[in-house]
Amino acid sequence: MFASNLSPEQRLSKAVVDIMGNSKYVALAGVLMIGDRSVKDDCPTAYTNGRDEYYGRAFIETLTDAELRFLVLHECYHKLYRHLTTWKHLFDKHQQCANRACDYVINDKIIKDNLDGFAKMPECGLHDPRFTGMNSQQVFNILYQEAESESGDGEGMPSEGTGDTSSGGMDAHDWEGAQEMTAEEQRELARDIDEAVRQGAMAAGKLGGGENRDLAELLEPQVDWREVLREFITDTCSGSDYSTWSRPNRRYRSLGVYLPSGISEQVGELVIAIDTSGSIGQRELSAFLSEVKSICETVHPSKVRILYWGSRVVGDEEYELADLDKIVQSTKPIGGGGTVVECVPEYMTEHNINPQAAIILTDGYVFGWGTWTCPTLWTIMDNRSAVPDNGKVVHIKSGDM
Repeated sequence: MFASNLSPEQRLSKAVVDIMGNSKYVALAGVLMIGDRSVKDDCPTAYTNGRDEYYGRAFIETLTDAELRFLVLHECYHKLYRHLTTWKHLFDKHQQCANRACDYVINDKIIKDNLDGFAKMPECGLHDPRFTGMNSQQVFNILYQEAESESGDGEGMPSEGTGDTSSGGMDAHDWEGAQEMTAEEQRELARDIDEAVRQGAMAAGKLGGGENRDLAELLEPQVDWREVLREFITDTCSGSDYSTWSRPNRRYRSLGVYLPSGISEQVGELVIAIDTSGSIGQRELSAFLSEVKSICETVHPSKVRILYWGSRVVGDEEYELADLDKIVQSTKPIGGGGTVVECVPEYMTEHNINPQAAIILTDGYVFGWGTWTCPTLWTIMDNRSAVPDNGKVVHIKSGDM
């Protein structure tokens, strides 16, 4: 028990003020002000729903000031990275592995920023140097594989609910509470966090605090993946059976020269290769295929072939132009295990599949990018560090789908 003349509520407020007054955390001030922060009697530790924060009264009384500051920073980083929405598909797969993965990533950042002792991780916190530099997906994959090895079915560790830290860790995560927000509340929260990040980066710059790499990554311009997808398909699947002035040829438009673009009455086969190793959920898949369907109604491919793959191609579905309306409802994703994208071009060669273009939807955690004989577009979800060595690439945030 940590002795203090202040109440838990007062100590919590003081911890927030201390953080906002520390020059290295000036960029987080806006995020710290988002949502409500309260002390609860029935909360064993602490948790957040991505907007509001809750702290256990008895737990606060066990922490030193430095440990309480660490806890507040921990919850703040959950909000900053939108963990409760970005990694919901991991939670659906294995609650405990998802909870631990997010905590390992956050705690490593805070520990490295606080060698001066300003914030100190409580003894119940999770930290492992082997996860340094990884994101939550990468850590989750390792933890899940370890859980499978222990139990044989991926359920080796018990699931934890809000406020339950029986699995280790100093907080829980209110995934359900995050999903209970209305669509408008979720949009408002996303806008508030974006604005807080931008204002924080400006404040840090004015005070000479230097660039915060975490904020810099969040501030990177986001390309609309739908526009890139549409441009790739229409450009790759356009021919020259006849010309039209209604859509000027974009290759020459930048030179001030307007020429007609070619249009084919018949476009070849389009391959959609989808990673089903477990990181892409049904919501994201439906949104992606709906967009593909809409674009294909414009370019009229002779066939759309969906290949589901993991360590090998496990699903092969063909859709004629007349069947595109049913693609979202009819497709049956098959889990493939592993993430070996080389299996896709090898499968295409083996089965004499020669598409006009291929689009790969993956999380980008692959070993090698394979050898492709057709134009390719890599649509990579929640992994900006993935850089294919061939084709074009567009990064997608699952929260934007």
